[in-house]
Amino acid sequence: LTTLGKMAGSFPKIKDVENRFRVQSSSDMPIVRCMDLTKTAGETINFDLVNPVNGKPVMGDAIAEGTGEAMTFAQDSLKINQTRKPISAGGQMAQQRTVHELQRLARGQAENYMNRLTDQLELVHLAGSRGFHKDIEWVVPLASDADFTSICVNSIKAPTYNRHFMSTSSGIEHIQAGGNEITIASTDIMNTTVIDGLAAYVDEMTLPPPPIKLPGDEAAADDPIRLLLVSPQGYKQILQSTNFRTFQSNALARASMAKGHPLFKGDAGLWNGILIRKMNKPIRFYTGNALNWCASATSTTETSTDLVPAAFSTSYAVDRALLVGGQALAEAFGKTKQTGVPYFWSEKYLDHDNRFEVLVGEIAGRSKIRFLINHGTQSEYTDFGVMAIDHAVPLV
Repeated sequence: LTTLGKMAGSFPKIKDVENRFRVQSSSDMPIVRCMDLTKTAGETINFDLVNPVNGKPVMGDAIAEGTGEAMTFAQDSLKINQTRKPISAGGQMAQQRTVHELQRLARGQAENYMNRLTDQLELVHLAGSRGFHKDIEWVVPLASDADFTSICVNSIKAPTYNRHFMSTSSGIEHIQAGGNEITIASTDIMNTTVIDGLAAYVDEMTLPPPPIKLPGDEAAADDPIRLLLVSPQGYKQILQSTNFRTFQSNALARASMAKGHPLFKGDAGLWNGILIRKMNKPIRFYTGNALNWCASATSTTETSTDLVPAAFSTSYAVDRALLVGGQALAEAFGKTKQTGVPYFWSEKYLDHDNRFEVLVGEIAGRSKIRFLINHGTQSEYTDFGVMAIDHAVPLV
């Protein structure tokens, strides 16, 4: 189970979906998975949202019949495609020169690779950016790579205006820019004061990301929670700004009400109704990197000319934290011709049985869930279940 894989609910049990070709995981979790075994690579899967009903109620003996308010719907879709990764276990001579069982190691490497790829693709789609951090563990290339678009399958969408904020070190504010630079300072870090401001803002905002409802969580209705994914440096900043024991004990207490759900395991803490977890990889922007953002709530046009401040130099960078609620990311799976299910595995001897190669693959696609939603005064493009909070971090 990958780190972000813990954010998805399980599919219905086989006995509940017998003779059905399309099944979907719970919409109460951040990642909503849809398996449609009628679809193959290159096809599209649709997701629907019913907009909230508003308006006044009918009182007393006033006539109600025929005055029903029409429901309105928004729709989003994503494509699925084939992804494959071959790994060579070498030739006969290579296997004789090493004590390792190269075939067994190749199988393990293939599985590990697909887990990392899935985790990183989910993170990049949620964040609306690949960022510019790069090391050997990244398998999703930078956006400048010629193959980036095809690897991601669906477009990487910068956060919508009403879901994109930056730290002020004491709270949050919408992204702002001046002189082709984002107006963020090196002191605008992530801490518990910022989380308090974030929690207060979410409590009062129109149509916030829906709370996460973990299976079996006894406190889900009375004490709703959302998940904050932060970089390792952001997590360190939070720990330095609060009582670590309280931060962690809050999570342990809530975990006991949620039957020890995996989201509470590992580096996790709970603060003001927000469960905080550390990302494996940061979404990071360095000095001079463009930080794409949408300047209008009624448009998805991205501004890409505003940069991380030059004053950050080589001492600071901007990391992106993600507040995640229900229905943040759609993840769809189709049918492979090899197995009839989303995943497939192949092993083959090449070069007259001299070389051994393992291949793992899937038919899948991922996309951040975005709808044009009526917010009362106007219709706004809205990343339905995720908010981005950019903040400064020192570079190690």
